[in-house]
Amino acid sequence: MIEGVFWLAAGIVGYTYVLFPILLLVRASLRPRSVNAADISPPVSVVLSAHDEAAAIGDRIRNLLESDYPPDRLQIVVVSDGSTDDTAAIAASFADRGVVALDLERVGKAAALDAAVGRATGEIVVFTDANTAFDRDAIRHLVRPFADPTVGGVAGDQVYVRPARADASQGERSYWDLDRRLKIAESTAGNVVSATGAIYALRRELVEPVRAGVTDDFFVSTGVIAAGRRLVFAPDAIAREPAARTTTREFERKVRIMTRGLRGVAARAALLDPRRTGFYAIQLLTHKVLRRTAVVPFLVMAVTAPLLATRSPVYLVAALGEAALLIVGIAGLIGPGGAWARTRFVALPAFFIMVNVAALKAIVNLMTGARIERWEPRREPPAKGVS
Repeated sequence: MIEGVFWLAAGIVGYTYVLFPILLLVRASLRPRSVNAADISPPVSVVLSAHDEAAAIGDRIRNLLESDYPPDRLQIVVVSDGSTDDTAAIAASFADRGVVALDLERVGKAAALDAAVGRATGEIVVFTDANTAFDRDAIRHLVRPFADPTVGGVAGDQVYVRPARADASQGERSYWDLDRRLKIAESTAGNVVSATGAIYALRRELVEPVRAGVTDDFFVSTGVIAAGRRLVFAPDAIAREPAARTTTREFERKVRIMTRGLRGVAARAALLDPRRTGFYAIQLLTHKVLRRTAVVPFLVMAVTAPLLATRSPVYLVAALGEAALLIVGIAGLIGPGGAWARTRFVALPAFFIMVNVAALKAIVNLMTGARIERWEPRREPPAKGVS
């Protein structure tokens, strides 16, 4: 029985992290679906919600205004969600440049975004964050796929600025490098699973009201799939974002995202039906459920492998491998910095351990009914000169 439990857990882990990525790459090469992108300039509304982002909001608005997208076809809507600093006043100071600034009581990000979208007039709505900086041509690249009528949404590419310190954030950058390759494969074959809140766009008529308690970027972007349209990836539409100030803050952010993300999957449970969404259902299950709960089979392997170590070298290797991963990962999280900690040999295990502990806490939150309705800024203001 113990052997059966071990191999079930190992099978889930192997499928999630090895077999499924290979399947994505093979599927993209065998069944590519083209996107008839073109240089178009539809009216665009950029919306962002901010809470206590006075340190970043001015630079963020200037960054958007400096976009090379036609100014007469670009609207910027900024909503302050109960900010206690000068966020609302700074946003309002750009009114003479056409920026629409809303100052709300603390209502939560979902309601704040809904209010911003309600003021949007563009055919395409671009969502972004206050602490992100777009490359000058990001919006142009983001709207090009909308020339294809089958496309309902476009996910841009979130790139983390290299941190000055050495910790798990370096592992996060390496993870996103790998994830970017998988997104390209997903998009080539049909659809990406969802978009990142730093940069994505939808046709105005496909934007749904955001449900409270879920990750807004996941819920809004997957509305495209629910509507039977394509959600594709634009790798040249780049948003640059700094890593979190500390690993502790990034851990808190991951817990929030995963807790709300798992609730978001529950809200979009219909998309898990392959009879309705085909291969996308498998993508969603693997990426947003199995990957985010992989800590459970990892823990099962960690418990059962040592118990079986005397039966076969396979179990001994598995036990030693998990132990090594844990030791190196913890060393990367709490040990000294420097070039050693910046290597992928240390940074990736450190990030992996941090993410899976955050996932475990998120699972507990889900099981106990704990909800995270509001958010606080968790990252540095945008790095200067990234646009």
